[in-house]
Amino acid sequence: MSSKDKNLSEFSGKLPTLPNAKIGIVVSEWNEAVTGALLSGALKVLVEAGIPESNIKTIQVPGSYELILGSQKLAQIEDIDAVISIGCVIQGETRHFDFICQAVATGISDVNLKFDKPVIFGVLTTDNQQQALDRAGGKHGNKGEEAAYTALRMVEGVII
Repeated sequence: MSSKDKNLSEFSGKLPTLPNAKIGIVVSEWNEAVTGALLSGALKVLVEAGIPESNIKTIQVPGSYELILGSQKLAQIEDIDAVISIGCVIQGETRHFDFICQAVATGISDVNLKFDKPVIFGVLTTDNQQQALDRAGGKHGNKGEEAAYTALRMVEGVII
């Protein structure tokens, strides 16, 4: 979580080295300036952890709502150790924001439990575009980096 006191790109623990891990990433094309930066951050951390690019499978979906099915498709691949879901939903003038955010959070949570593997919620839910940019490599760091770190820690500590 980002706040004025926490940078999303600063981790409290050591970055695991997991050269044999296989990670799936599903990224929304909607708000591409933001989601592209989040994806770049996630890939940077995964490569720093020693994961070869050939062990990272990335797929794109049209919007954040579609992250649910995209996450499920990646999670059902047996040798994928964790999935990172990357998206951005920005508050608009209608309640659409509330419905999408709730559905995506619940859907991704359900995929975690259904496939018994980490599916990381790397979705920004912001009030405006500037808040999203601040969390996609701006003054609050990069949520994509945090999501990748979380996936690595879960693979390191959860997968037995």
